[in-house]
Amino acid sequence: MEQLIQKLKEEIIEALNLSEMKPADIDEKAPLFVDGLGLDSIDALELTVLLEKKYGLKINTAEEGKKILHSVNSMAEFITANKKS
Repeated sequence: MEQLIQKLKEEIIEALNLSEMKPADIDEKAPLFVDGLGLDSIDALELTVLLEKKYGLKINTAEEGKKILHSVNSMAEFITANKKS
């Protein structure tokens, strides 16, 4: 799981063009939206696309998306629980 979290941090930085950040700057437990990284709805769309392209996973509803995209940890848990073997 630690490797996945590290990889996700790198992918988030790349997908959202956060070039001034390093993976170590992102707290995997902190919220990605509002407080933590301060991401917005456009960023949520980018993260949804990231999950679809890199992991083949779809977020079906906005409510589900809020839970999945809450933090790096919640994204990693979703990927781990739903990835195809």
